[in-house]
Amino acid sequence: MSLENLPPLRDVIATHGLAARKSLGQNFLLDLNLTGKIARQAGDLSGVDVLEIGPGPGGLTRALLAEGARKVVAVETDPRCLPALAEINEASGGRLEVLSGDALKLNPLPHLTGPVKVVANLPYNVGTELLVRWLTPSTWPPFWQSLTLMFQREVAERIVAQPGSKAYGRLAVLSQFRTEPRICFELPPQAFSPPPKVNSAVVHIKALPAPRFAAEQKLLSEVVARAFNQRRKMLRASLKGLVPEVQTVLESAGIDPQRRAETLSLEEFCKLSEVVRAARKS
Repeated sequence: MSLENLPPLRDVIATHGLAARKSLGQNFLLDLNLTGKIARQAGDLSGVDVLEIGPGPGGLTRALLAEGARKVVAVETDPRCLPALAEINEASGGRLEVLSGDALKLNPLPHLTGPVKVVANLPYNVGTELLVRWLTPSTWPPFWQSLTLMFQREVAERIVAQPGSKAYGRLAVLSQFRTEPRICFELPPQAFSPPPKVNSAVVHIKALPAPRFAAEQKLLSEVVARAFNQRRKMLRASLKGLVPEVQTVLESAGIDPQRRAETLSLEEFCKLSEVVRAARKS
């Protein structure tokens, strides 16, 4: 059997008893035209290993293989899905490797050969945490060339948000520090089974060769987290305890201590983290 001859996803779900479970953050995308559209957002997949998280019944998995992925490594926590994914592996000529387990605990890197792209309709309950992990590795460039991910639209908007907007926060700074993110397209709840209560969006995130501005990632993350944890407060208050004489440090970075986190640009956050680093060393 070839990929084109696999049964419709609704039949696969019925055959294997794959009713979506809310506890696993499952919302299955059944329209193969849409899964194909998502796969194409990742660009040319020939000669590329693809990491997929939460394949479920395998709609996106099929599309990634059909688009020519050298290999798909899929991490699935729901054992009910394994027989359906095994059928896709057979139809693809063995180009699918399924890792059964929790994506937050399992390390897929030994199973991947570069270049690697990540493409996934992420389960809602782990999506943001996985993204932050992929954005903040200890070394850069990361193991992946790009991330093409489905999120709730609200999360997608936070990733691409600009200073001064309500959506601007920690996720925007971490995303834009070392990557180029863009929203590709949105999907309505009706595209999924069961329909979620919110709209979704596909985001493409391209890894840059180096950070946009000089900064130590770990310290930048700390500064940004403190600043946005109390985003309504002035920076002199929200960053209190970060370093002694925080007001002086802010002024040394050319930042008015009365400003709030949401007004700072990425460049200003990077400059501030470098001044903090210097102050901690002195």
